[in-house]
Amino acid sequence: MAKKLIKRKCRSCKAFFYPDPRNAWHQVFCSKPECRKKSKAASQGRWLQKPDNQDYFKGPHHVHRVQQWRKKNPGYWRKRSCKPRALQDHSNGKPIKKQSVESLMASHALQDCLKAQPVVLIGIIAHLTGSALQDDIAKTARRLRQLGNDILNLKGGGHDTKTPHIPPQGPQGPQTVQLGGPSVGP
Repeated sequence: MAKKLIKRKCRSCKAFFYPDPRNAWHQVFCSKPECRKKSKAASQGRWLQKPDNQDYFKGPHHVHRVQQWRKKNPGYWRKRSCKPRALQDHSNGKPIKKQSVESLMASHALQDCLKAQPVVLIGIIAHLTGSALQDDIAKTARRLRQLGNDILNLKGGGHDTKTPHIPPQGPQGPQTVQLGGPSVGP
């Protein structure tokens, strides 16, 4: 069970205050800025009264130590002429417009074309085409999207599975041509 804090009288301003629970056992000054300054001065005065600390900043050894520190930290005591810059620019306050998947897919760049799709799809396209070039993947993605639209007949507004809008695929290779003779077939 925590101890109940008792109000104390500040040694500086004589006002009553509740001490901070973390150091209530020895806090005798309140948290007002002027009282904190007096607390710091009293603490330094107590430190300087100890015999070991009376010559801490005197003597050639300490002069040399301070000189070395000043060489390593030039300009430490000067005030900075400008405020530190932020890591990022300030927002202009305009709300971000929502984009539909269709508007993302309408673009021709790979990042825009496949922005809403998982990374796995890009990997599958690269694997199937045998190319990891961005332009090849984007071209294939646009072709696959058009193929999907044609299969679902999205341009017509319905899902007509009887009338595919896929152009017929011919054989992949040179066509056989007969020269100088009668045509074969009816």
